[in-house]
Amino acid sequence: MKYLCLICAEKVMEQMSAAAAEQHYEEYAEFTGDIRESGHFLGCNRLQPPATAVTVRVRNGKIATTDGPFAETKEQFGGYYLIEARDLNEAIQVASRIPGARMGCVEVRPVAEDERTIRALGFDR
Repeated sequence: MKYLCLICAEKVMEQMSAAAAEQHYEEYAEFTGDIRESGHFLGCNRLQPPATAVTVRVRNGKIATTDGPFAETKEQFGGYYLIEARDLNEAIQVASRIPGARMGCVEVRPVAEDERTIRALGFDR
């Protein structure tokens, strides 16, 4: 089963000292190498800071945009991992090793892979 691990933290790389950011990058490189070897890895990336975000809403057929993240919160999405795991317990174990979990949190959410979703999104199995 696929799980999306959403990494949330109060500070993103651009807000850290150069030394702290470099250390964090090294931790992520090691973690990513480990889950590639274990077979859990499907994809990942780091997000740009919240100031670069735009939130889009459509109401009554009209598009409205708002600068910044979608919610008022101290923590912000900093990146994600898409992983493969046997079950939620295994996904939690993998997510607990993500370096950002020590400074913020990681939300683990199953990816919908039911037939109706796959058909609607145009994915082939």
